Amino acid sequence: LQLCPDTSKRLDAAYEFGTTYDQNCELSVSKILHDFPEPVFYDVYLSYRGSDSQQYIWPVPVLNLNLQYNDQFVNLGNNVNNWLLTRRIFLVDTLSGRENTLSSSPRVIRIASKITISISLVPGTHRGTVYPPLMTVEYADIQVQNPESQTVKVFFSVQYEMNQADSVTQTDVALGVLGGLAVLWSLLKTAAWKRRIGSQVIDLQTVIQFLVIYAGVLANVFFAVTVGTGVYWLLLFKGQQYVSVLLPLPSDEKDFITYVSCAFVLKALQFLHTLISQLTIDIFFIDWERPKNRTLKSEGEGGVKSGPAPVSIWRSYFIANEWNEIQTVRKINPLFQVFIVLFFLKIVGFENLALRDSSSSLSRDPQDYRAPWSCILRYGVTSALWLGFGCLQILFFSGIYERFVEDKIRQFVDLCSMSNISVFILSHKRYGYYVHGRSVHGHSDTNMEEMNMNLKREAENMCSQRGLQPNSDIQTFQISISGRLRTQFDRIHSNLTKNHGPSRFLQNSPTASEQSTKAYHTMNKFLSAFIDHSFKDMDYFVKDKLLLERVLSMEFMEPMDRSIFYNDENHSFSDVLFYGHESTLIIFDTLFFCIVDIMSQNFVLAAVITYLQQECFRHIRGAAGQKNLASKTLIDERFLI
Repeated sequence: LQLCPDTSKRLDAAYEFGTTYDQNCELSVSKILHDFPEPVFYDVYLSYRGSDSQQYIWPVPVLNLNLQYNDQFVNLGNNVNNWLLTRRIFLVDTLSGRENTLSSSPRVIRIASKITISISLVPGTHRGTVYPPLMTVEYADIQVQNPESQTVKVFFSVQYEMNQADSVTQTDVALGVLGGLAVLWSLLKTAAWKRRIGSQVIDLQTVIQFLVIYAGVLANVFFAVTVGTGVYWLLLFKGQQYVSVLLPLPSDEKDFITYVSCAFVLKALQFLHTLISQLTIDIFFIDWERPKNRTLKSEGEGGVKSGPAPVSIWRSYFIANEWNEIQTVRKINPLFQVFIVLFFLKIVGFENLALRDSSSSLSRDPQDYRAPWSCILRYGVTSALWLGFGCLQILFFSGIYERFVEDKIRQFVDLCSMSNISVFILSHKRYGYYVHGRSVHGHSDTNMEEMNMNLKREAENMCSQRGLQPNSDIQTFQISISGRLRTQFDRIHSNLTKNHGPSRFLQNSPTASEQSTKAYHTMNKFLSAFIDHSFKDMDYFVKDKLLLERVLSMEFMEPMDRSIFYNDENHSFSDVLFYGHESTLIIFDTLFFCIVDIMSQNFVLAAVITYLQQECFRHIRGAAGQKNLASKTLIDERFLI
């Protein structure tokens, strides 16, 4: 039945149950005339062993697409009741097109250009029961003009199918239920966002924010359903001992590809919104260092008088650089992630699990027939590997590397304490984070000997704890500030950024530079006084979040006259960094890799483009975040390296 030449091993693969077979080639007309001088008619039978161990044969019905009845091609429609099935076929007819004599060359030849054997699974079977195969044949008439140069394209395929109505219904139900829950969760997150910006009015901005939040949650729904579907088909189809399921046909995978595309687009929207939000935060470094008295010799009179020494700015530059470095820190190594996934796909051979055959072997003989790829299996294998290695990396970094080697987030908090600098962050209009870095030693602008002595005293518990409150070592807080505090902050901040050009020295006039410096010191004094409870009308209190508040990531209390500082031992200020959104990043990377692979069917190309995408957004986040840092803190950008 197979006109295309190939090795017997690859030709016989067409009749291995469960192997989707697809073969096509171009045959020379001269070779066809030589190999098929006369037509040969075939009756096709299926040989099988019955329950009594006897050998039986079953006639295979033929659907001839060229068959005409009452001048109509009755077999071209999808209505099975109109079909006229036959029993006999031929592959090539070079005889009917001969004119005058049988020895003359034919002017027309008829060839079976497309043969498809369809095998359908009986619904509900668990022992591999199938309906009799159906052979579909399509003939083509070829005008013979130049047999030596003319070619004919022929196709031969074997496909396996089953009724996918149940799986489609289950997918739709899962999307419907989870999509409804996503609406409720998005409304809850929008209410939390409204409280954090201090607004009670439902306006256009609220609607847009709800849609953005809903897009992110709905992306997770699509991602969860598609990953679950891919892994389900992978495990069930490749692991079944008796045939109970068959893979969806490529035409049935269109809805699945649509769901994956929706997940990617919605997750990309959420990722871009997160990126923009991080690049527009308000941040200020509160310097607790106070001027020291020193003796100065007067040149005019030769006398001695005492005056305050200026506070060094280098500690602020140091903390700003450390903050600049951790802006793009992640819980995984993106380059290692790309390499390890690609290694397991191409070298170990996990890509072979995505082939449309029943074999679950990771290694294949190059001489064997390779079945076509299944988009669903390909997505299932890729997403499972990417998520699996991503979770393993997160567990390794959180449980081992950050505990025994280096934890950049906690190191930053320690450096703030040693530098006597606190960090005040507002990610929303009336919500943000506070890192308390006030030194327990009173000052940090000192020499190495005194610094080492301070560290020794702290190690021996000979000084107070670093926390904001007495007898507490909690240094990080989530803060909900009052409207009065925000108004005063904006008033000072407008003067801070109004005349500030951070990119070059001596860019501003002396008056503008003095105004910016004065605004900086004003903001520093204002925030340090606020932390010290110096303003009775703008005070705050410290409390723990309720369990439900922590689970829902929202605040039930609204700050009215006093701001609220919530104890935060989880260093939630990382939410304004890449570090705090690792789940969003890893899902986005997974979908990006899979989308590129679906379009290109090339794992290597998908890996390269995914890594370039990661580096591109890392560079954008670092460069734009550096500009925002310089703009909001009055630190010259040339000191941020």
